This record gives sequence, structure tokens and C-alpha cells, in this order.
Amino acid sequence: MLDRLEPQAPDALLALIKMYAQDPREDKIDLGVGVYRTNDGATPVFRAIKQAEQRLVDTQDSKSYLGPEGDKQFVDALKPYIFGSDKGTNDRIEGMQTPGGTGAVRLAVALAQQAGIERIHMGVPSWPNHAQILGDVGVETAPFDHASKDGSADLAAVLDAIANARETDAILLHGCCHNPTGVDYTNEQWDAIAQALTDHGVLPIIDVAYQGLGHGLEEDAYGVRRVLASVPEALVAYSCDKNFGLYRDRVGAFYIMAAKPDQIEAILSNANALARANWSMPPDHGGAAVRTVLHDDELTAAWLAEVEDMRTRMRKVRNRLAAADSEVPSLNLAALAEQNGLFAVLALSKDQIAQLREDHGIYMAGSGRINVAGLHEGNTDRFIAALAEVTRD
Repeated sequence: MLDRLEPQAPDALLALIKMYAQDPREDKIDLGVGVYRTNDGATPVFRAIKQAEQRLVDTQDSKSYLGPEGDKQFVDALKPYIFGSDKGTNDRIEGMQTPGGTGAVRLAVALAQQAGIERIHMGVPSWPNHAQILGDVGVETAPFDHASKDGSADLAAVLDAIANARETDAILLHGCCHNPTGVDYTNEQWDAIAQALTDHGVLPIIDVAYQGLGHGLEEDAYGVRRVLASVPEALVAYSCDKNFGLYRDRVGAFYIMAAKPDQIEAILSNANALARANWSMPPDHGGAAVRTVLHDDELTAAWLAEVEDMRTRMRKVRNRLAAADSEVPSLNLAALAEQNGLFAVLALSKDQIAQLREDHGIYMAGSGRINVAGLHEGNTDRFIAALAEVTRD
């Protein structure tokens, strides 16, 4: 039977990682892999997480199952950071642990489908796995343009998608630090989106994968809080992989906001059944480490300081690139200063991207997406010079 399977196209990012690893040049630059890096090029374990893990080693007395909902203390500890402390809203919100933000998105889409959603509007470009998840679950995707040519968000496109949505439609939105463009909605645009969702009764699914890496934990939560303050129902996918540095531990959470508190139990029972069929139980370790951090004031302060360091470093890189706008006039580098998070998309052709890789040892996705955290004081000037060379004509 298995010989009937056709070969699938290799993941482009995995192929890029392999090419980078095989490149012998010492001054090569990796802008493809979507992980945070320090000014030294390392992706370290957070100091707060290291301390939390040591406490788990010293005190954890069982590795027994937690159930499909995972570590509820972890899920609850995240709530104030995502949703704020508004008790009137939080008594309608409940959640469960998932294997990373990917598991949370998958669960959100599957639950929406089970509730009757047939089509999901999604701004493009988007994180590639969004479309793969929608396709695998079997939900129709309705794309709309996320960003304008000037490097800002296309508000008209998202409002048009909402206004023309069917009763069985939902919309997938990035909460902050958009992947891959770095182009976020302003607070005023979120206000307009929230009002449109209310007016047209469209279910929002909000993917919050990078909270804290844009302007701050509170600032980056504006969109999700504004939408949830306006609509009766919403689904939220959350990832701790970036803002706690827990990539390989796959730490995520999925939240539902019900129209009424007494509806939560029934909704969650469906989510638990879907989770049970997909991964049975989420991995415990990373969620337990986050819970340990958030339950300790000293560790929480250390974590917040580390997130601020990440955010500040990436903002410096963005400002340096923006300052070089006149050196590479065709790419609108100035817009990067107004964008957020790990990623940005440069308007480079396939040939230019290949030339950067072959002539300069600079590796990026074929879409022109770069991970700005791959740049630092020692390689940013060389990157700018390479951009100027390949775009000169």
C-alpha cells in the first residue's frame, strides 16, 4: 500500500538550513530560521527558565498524565498577560495547554469547523503553516492582502473581507509581530476591525505567537483585548516558544471566549475530544517551567527583563536597517522601523536572493523573508552592502 504514496516537495526552510550548514564560509549569515539570536548569534535558554527547570528537577515527584487539557495552572497563569485583569471578560474565557502555538492553531481551526465554520479568511502572506493547517483540516481558505506596498497594513482589505463574509465564515488574524511581514495593525486599525467583527458577526481566530517582541507585553496585547471586548465569541491560539525561548519544548495554549459563562463547559468538552484524538496529552515540561516562572515574582521579573532585552536588540537592528534606506532605495528599508518582531519581507527577486546566497553567503527564504535577529553589530553593515550590490541595477 505504501508504494502508492507520491513524494512531497521538501520543506524549503529545511533545505535552506541544510545549505547553510554545508557552506564553509566563516562570515555566512543565516536570516532564514525563525528563532531569536543574541548579538553573539546564540539562541540561549532563558535564565529564568533555567532556574525554573532546576526547581522542577528538585521538586517534581511524578511524570503521570495530566489529561488532554494539560497544566491548568500554566494556562491560568498566562491569562492576565494575554487578556488583562478584566474579570467581566475573564469569566467567559477558559483554555487548555497545547503542543506549541501550532497545536493551538490546529485545535482552533478544528473546533471552528466542528461548530459549523466552512471558510476562514486569512491575510496573505501569512505563516506558511496556517494554510497547511486549514487545508489539512478541510476548511476553505479565503485570502486577502495583508500589507500595502508602502509597508503598512492594508486595513481596507481586512474590512472588506469581514464585510463580505458569510454566516459560516471566520477570520484568522495575527495578534502582533506579524509573520512573515512584521506589519501590524495600529491600535486605531484594531478599533475598526473590532467594530467590523461586531457589526458583521464574524468569528475571530487570533494567533498570538510573539507577544512582547513588538512594543511590550501590554502594548502587543492591544489587538486581542480590543477584539475580545467587542465580540461575543472568539478563539485564541498562544505560543510561549518565542517569548520564553522554549522552541523545542513546544509550549502553547488555546483559549475560547464564550458568549456566556455557562457555555464554556460544553465548548471545552469538544476541544478536549479533538485534542485527545490529535495528540492525546500535551507535553508537560515546558508548560511547567512557564508556570513556575509566572508563580514566582523574582523569576517573573527576570523573564520580563530578558524579553525586554530581546525586543530592544531587534528594534536596534530595525532602526539600523531603516537608516540605510538611501543606500538601498529599491527596498523601502525605512518601513522596517515601523514594523515589529522577528520578521520582515524584502522585495527581492529570486535571482537577487540566489545572488546573496552564492556571492555573499547570506541565506534567507525564497519569499524575501528575513529574521532580523540574525543580524547583529558584526554583520549588519556587510548585509546592507550586499543588498546595495545585488539591487544596484
